[in-house]
Amino acid sequence: MPEYVNILFHGIGEPKRELEFGEDHYWITEDTFEAILNEVASWPHVSLSFDDSNSSDVEIALPALLERGLTAEFFVLAGRLGQRGSLGEADLHDLVKNGMPVGNHGMWHHPWRGMSDATTHEELAEARDRIAAAIGQPVTRAACPLGRYDRTTLTALRRLGYTAVFTSDRRPAKPGRWLQPRFSVYRHDTPETVRAAVDRSRGIPSRLRNTAAGVVKRWR
Repeated sequence: MPEYVNILFHGIGEPKRELEFGEDHYWITEDTFEAILNEVASWPHVSLSFDDSNSSDVEIALPALLERGLTAEFFVLAGRLGQRGSLGEADLHDLVKNGMPVGNHGMWHHPWRGMSDATTHEELAEARDRIAAAIGQPVTRAACPLGRYDRTTLTALRRLGYTAVFTSDRRPAKPGRWLQPRFSVYRHDTPETVRAAVDRSRGIPSRLRNTAAGVVKRWR
């Protein structure tokens, strides 16, 4: 069974909202995005996704994907819907109309670790329902904000019927697995550094280290 590589983008170009602390580390220029997109589009068994509901998802990413005949999954923050610099309901309709799946990234970009029962409900259930109402179809997949999760969160996601959950664990993925690791693209990345990161992850030391880190996250 072949491995899949999940590539994760965040913001592209100039942000149109105030960024959270450290969030600029995940923003890339439009030229960098185009170059990395061209690189990964040539790989076998690759999938693309976008987190954080940035308006660049529809202003920059969507046209670039359509031009290349590509699809990507967009994980949306329900609490940012319609805010300046973020996706609105009309943007979500554009994504869906153009064949782009939409998933849940939570309500407020809080890490999904150590959450109270009330916060868990808001982030996993209320946010999902708000996004589903906006696009007029069920939302069944989720991506963990900041790549953080724990056993309690995974249990809640299963109980709520999510069919796949995406992380930022930087290792190849097995097709059909419920928990899907992804490789985030960072501010200083190039096509060469993204390829190198994926290649390194396939080495035995990286595999052992990443597997151990994943076990710790799932069971703490």
